[in-house]
Amino acid sequence: MEAVAKNLNEHFAAEAFSAQSAIFDEIYSDNTIVNYKRDRVRAHVLQYLKPNASILELNSGTGEDATFFASLGHCVHATDIAEGMQQKLREKAINYGLNNLISTELCSFTHLADLKNKGPYDQVFSNFAGLNCTSELDKVLRSLPGLLNKDGIATLVILPKFCLWESLLLFKGKFKTATRRWFSKNGVKAHVEGTYFTCWYYNPSYVINAVKDSFDVLSLEGLCTIVPPSYIEHFAEKRPRTYRWLKKMEDRYRFSWPWRFIGDYYIISLRKK
Repeated sequence: MEAVAKNLNEHFAAEAFSAQSAIFDEIYSDNTIVNYKRDRVRAHVLQYLKPNASILELNSGTGEDATFFASLGHCVHATDIAEGMQQKLREKAINYGLNNLISTELCSFTHLADLKNKGPYDQVFSNFAGLNCTSELDKVLRSLPGLLNKDGIATLVILPKFCLWESLLLFKGKFKTATRRWFSKNGVKAHVEGTYFTCWYYNPSYVINAVKDSFDVLSLEGLCTIVPPSYIEHFAEKRPRTYRWLKKMEDRYRFSWPWRFIGDYYIISLRKK
């Protein structure tokens, strides 16, 4: 029963995002901080990608990242369990003339042993907390070495158990949002457009301990640690000078303690031993 519940949770999360796939890009394409986050993650990944690399993307969504990396000549195998997302991705690949560099597969990241195209790959990539939709992140992490070439790299973008900006919402009376990560041992209910699922939070130490026998840590940086999260709406537009200054500060301190641990996300890159 527990395994069924876990699979249903991931299904419900995918269903929520799949239902919104037709408008997903429209919602976020003009969000300044979402674009800032994407640029930061992509810059992080690109520093480790060799030319014409093969990439396995987990929870690929509508293909914003898949099409970006394919446009640079990389081959991307994009996986998700939301058919709506995958259909949107395939349409983009055709429209951008990238269908020869992008392939898709419906597959859960908790069942990567069932993946038909097992690579091996130069890079495994998961963006924007898709991996927080499972209580079995350790299982996912253990499956990665077998999918990577020698010295292959995994780059993951994950929600930690504490976010400075989120905690500051206490002062605005948003107690539930401000404290949701503090008491999340058994997961926290989340929802998108009325569809509910459970989200878990993982600190970098959890990931590092889980992979210490198979990976070395290449890099760890905070994301939206000093820059506010994207759900603080229109911050960049309302306070452009402050936003530019916060970006400058985050660029300076994103690798430093405690900033790399207390952002809305962290980006971690691991190299296979």
